[in-house]
Amino acid sequence: MKITLIVPTYNEEKVLDRCIGSTKDLADEILVVDSFSTDNTLEIAKSHGARIIQRKYENSASQKNWAIPQASFSWILLLDADEWLTQKLYEELKQIKAKDCEPIESGFWIYRSNHFMGKRVRYSGWQGDKVVRLFKKEDCSYKIQSVHSEIMTSGKLSFLRSSLNHDTYRGISEWEEKLERYAQWQAQDYSQKVGKVTLFHTLIKPAFRFFKHYILSGGFLDGYIGFRISKYAAWSVWLRYKKVIEIRSNR
Repeated sequence: MKITLIVPTYNEEKVLDRCIGSTKDLADEILVVDSFSTDNTLEIAKSHGARIIQRKYENSASQKNWAIPQASFSWILLLDADEWLTQKLYEELKQIKAKDCEPIESGFWIYRSNHFMGKRVRYSGWQGDKVVRLFKKEDCSYKIQSVHSEIMTSGKLSFLRSSLNHDTYRGISEWEEKLERYAQWQAQDYSQKVGKVTLFHTLIKPAFRFFKHYILSGGFLDGYIGFRISKYAAWSVWLRYKKVIEIRSNR
């Protein structure tokens, strides 16, 4: 079983070394899919012996679907630059790779341990977060949508026991900028399928999102961080529909 590690990048000099370094000797090939970084991302990738391919960024799904067929090996370990393997996950992947035969599955779900500003977030709607990060390239592809695209496959998916670390945002300003981008991308999808935007979309839905994250999902147990996560979750819903209105006005 040979594995290609794929890491999409754009100005990831602060986190890329941690990401690739956490895989150690696990990957037989490292493929960095870069969107024309202007910092030291490419130098860091080269220091790990990565093969670099570059393409203008459209959306996450498009970028990954373009990169996957270019992997030299059948099995893909795909990590975002702000993700890194825990030691337990690394050891579990080594055990899978060392077996005499390849897995019968087409891919594997991996739970993520999310961190915000250096703190592990255990509740706030972020618990139970999971992603498909190890998969067979012939069987899988990403659903084309602007954000939060996930793997599509007709094959079997199983779960790994160990979790993946994910450093969600490194500061409030970065968080707000990312939510702005995501809202713009989501609005492009939503403008095609949502009817008239009303107070239900701009008031009730954001209020319920806050209630869901802070109360139902236990955000209050994460303290102040949980409050901020819940607040910004509500703001992101409001912002999405605001941008839907803007898109329609421009049309």
